[in-house]
Amino acid sequence: MAPAVMSKDLVTLDLMEDKNGDCQVTEETEVDFEIRQIKTDRQTHSNRSTWTNGQCVAAIPTSSMFNPHFDLSLCHAKLERDGFEIPAREIEVALKIALDVPSVRRYMVFNSGLFHFIMAPVLYVVLWCAVFSTLRLYITVTDYWVLLLSVSLVSIFLTTAIIFILHYSNKEINTNIDVRLVQVNERMMKHKLLVGVADWVQNCTGHMQLCFVYWDMSHCLRTLTDTLEERSYVESDTQKTMKSRMSHLVLVTEPHPIDPEPGGSDVEEDCDENRPLLRNQDTGCSTPSSHTGDPKVTSNYSLVPEVMLPAQAKAHQLLVTYSAAYVKLLVSERLSGPSCHRLRPPRNHCTTAPLCLCQYIKYKVLQ
Repeated sequence: MAPAVMSKDLVTLDLMEDKNGDCQVTEETEVDFEIRQIKTDRQTHSNRSTWTNGQCVAAIPTSSMFNPHFDLSLCHAKLERDGFEIPAREIEVALKIALDVPSVRRYMVFNSGLFHFIMAPVLYVVLWCAVFSTLRLYITVTDYWVLLLSVSLVSIFLTTAIIFILHYSNKEINTNIDVRLVQVNERMMKHKLLVGVADWVQNCTGHMQLCFVYWDMSHCLRTLTDTLEERSYVESDTQKTMKSRMSHLVLVTEPHPIDPEPGGSDVEEDCDENRPLLRNQDTGCSTPSSHTGDPKVTSNYSLVPEVMLPAQAKAHQLLVTYSAAYVKLLVSERLSGPSCHRLRPPRNHCTTAPLCLCQYIKYKVLQ
């Protein structure tokens, strides 16, 4: 019984050196171990409690603007260092499925602010040549400076209009990037984090980052739920407004094949439990695979909340759907609300931005 008593009293034996250089054996009991563990947990909790809504926890820049790729292992290490204990599989696998696709990476390049910045002078030159050659065929002028000035003004106007349209479209929710991050943010919300891809140009240099922003969703969820409940007497009008604003938001997924081995049904059931948003319109469509020739089955899920859902479920779905677009605008400092100060909502759950997430949804979807 002596060894059992000793193992109960002594958990570990640490060697420490005293001031004279001699080794001294110290005892760490179970109580000391529990106290040290509590201190570690408190320190981790205090690190997380210092964050406020809208603060960027981690920003991972892309390795190349012309071949966007994010170091997900570095991202996971940064989050762990800041006290966010997220399983590596939960974050890395989901982000790889959403962003690490060749077609998505190509879209990120051609839709980036740096590409638009480079395209502007090229577009101006092409338009100038096209307008000049066209007007010269049909208009005869003696003073060429009048023709050149007219062509330059028309080219500047057309170039400005096209760049403005592209810039405005980048401020809206993006189907190819923001919608693909819906499932990722649905998982990250449990850890009070939101994910988005921010892109901007500063000092003629392009910046593209995968950003993790701290966000406690409880306040926004309660506020947006109250707003939807207040609109219950005009529920049909609210539903029409959401359909008109969100009809183009469709999430395309590839269902996992059924595993015939034991335990396969549990994996599929767990996968279904992690996708509460994907239940509105499930339409399977077969498209030929470019590599194997076998049909690829995809499912389309509309992100418009169903009419029969309760107000809180609708609010949750709206918050998850627009979270990536909000993070993109927040980090790139392109988030703007109503121009008139008296129209600004009084409650703001984010001190670093003019609008919080629930106010952004009201402004974009419900008004």
